[in-house]
Order: sequence, then structure tokens, then C-alpha cells
Amino acid sequence: MIVNCEKCGARNRVNPEAPADRIAKCGRCGTALKVPQPSQSTYDKPLIVTDQSFSADVLNAPGVTLLDCWAPWCGPCRMVGPIMEQLATEAQVRYRVAKLNVDDNPRTAGQFQIQSIPTMLLFKNGKLVDRLIGAHPKQAIVSRLMAHI
Repeated sequence: MIVNCEKCGARNRVNPEAPADRIAKCGRCGTALKVPQPSQSTYDKPLIVTDQSFSADVLNAPGVTLLDCWAPWCGPCRMVGPIMEQLATEAQVRYRVAKLNVDDNPRTAGQFQIQSIPTMLLFKNGKLVDRLIGAHPKQAIVSRLMAHI
């Protein structure tokens, strides 16, 4: 996400998923940036899932959920990230896109034996129905997703 500094006008790239206790600062002047928090109540952005919220957000969710298991240091994960954003924007209410940082949430990653990232898990009515391992083009992901809708 790009945020403009209110003081000097510089454009800064920030991570909207960063923990709330980390303060984003302008790279040019050092002023604290106002980073809008992603909306978790709509389907237009991926839902951020944690070990604590996994059961409520995925296992108890109706319909189809595509869970992207990723890590910030992973190059292929960064390639798949924009695809997940696009799919979330296109989802409307047909399916839900969610993201799980495996470094920050080892319990859920271990529960589903995530050994390689990116791994995308497809859940239907809380049950694991499909798994895609590795970076795939958008069409391949959409094809697998639509098979369960």
C-alpha cells in the first residue's frame, strides 16, 4: 500500500498488515504516517487469519474459503499476493479469500502440515477440500476455486 506523507508529500510503501504497535514513518522526513487499517468486514480484501481466529474465520465459515499460507520473506508468496488481492476483489460473496502468515501462526500451519509456501488451502463449509502448493498463475487458482463453488 502507498501512503502519502502529510508533512512532505513523499510517497511511502507501507504494510497495512503490520502489527499495530509498529509505527510507519516517512522515509524522507521521519514523520509518523497514518496507515488505514484494512476492512475485515467486507469481501473486497483478503481476511487476515491468525491461530486464534482460524476456527471462527475458516472452520466455522459457510461457503468456500481460499486460504493463502505465506510468509513475508518468501519471493513466490509475494508473486501470489497480488493474485489473492485480485481474487478477493472479484469474489463478491461467492467465496472468501484469507491469508495466514505461517511464521506468525505456527499452530495452524502445523495442523495442516504446511511444509512449502506458498500453499493455498480450499475449505468448503469448514472442511479442507483442496490444496495447491507453490506459485500458480491466476487462471490455475481460479480453475481450482471454481470447481468447489
